[in-house]
Amino acid sequence: MSRLTGKVAVVTGASKGIGAGIAKALAAEGASVVVNYASSKAGADAVVGAITKSGGKAVAVGGDVSKSADAQGIIDAAIKNYGGLDILVNNSGVYEFGPVESITEAQFHRMFDINVLGLLLTTQAAMKHLKEGGSIINIGSTISRVKPAGTAVYTASKGAVDAITGVFAKEFAAKKIRVNSINPGLVETEGTHSAGFVGSEMEKGFVAQTPLGRIGQPSDIASVAVFLASNESGWLTGELQYASGGL
Repeated sequence: MSRLTGKVAVVTGASKGIGAGIAKALAAEGASVVVNYASSKAGADAVVGAITKSGGKAVAVGGDVSKSADAQGIIDAAIKNYGGLDILVNNSGVYEFGPVESITEAQFHRMFDINVLGLLLTTQAAMKHLKEGGSIINIGSTISRVKPAGTAVYTASKGAVDAITGVFAKEFAAKKIRVNSINPGLVETEGTHSAGFVGSEMEKGFVAQTPLGRIGQPSDIASVAVFLASNESGWLTGELQYASGGL
């Protein structure tokens, strides 16, 4: 039997990149998956199509996690379609880099609204439905440890995710719900390609600092998510799981 047979999962920001990889991996292990998207319905539909073609169960659900009504709607879709909720992956995130003099109020609020407030609102909506033994998986970043120049707002938002993970691990412990974070290094996705990171001097710099000698793939992160969603990680909560090739 697959490790997640009979489980229901919500993955936010799952129309591409790391989120899409996680959604597919959870489904491959037997979970029924709500594939959330904010703007790319076509991307989410493609992820759902790949899952169902492989014999899995998935549905695409639109919603902006930084808006409470949308966050509630994403969780409600899991209950409506699959009758419960066992796994929540808070993956939605945005980033923008630049020196301190380039920071704007709009930039700050966009990153904190999605990366931090969105995580809070979606978890708040999910908490009354998550079953005992459930798993919340936040997607942080190694950037909160590495702290490169020119990343103040994004690094701060991911530092907040680290802190919230520890707090939620204690808040949810009485219900036997585990809360952990996966903190990836640089991962090759549509986003990192469009931002010009892949093939750049930045990539070379990251690879030079990475003992395993390459940047990550979505599948590298997805396999960790499956582990954290399964009973195999039943003694882990409040942990930051760095998935960065040693970066």
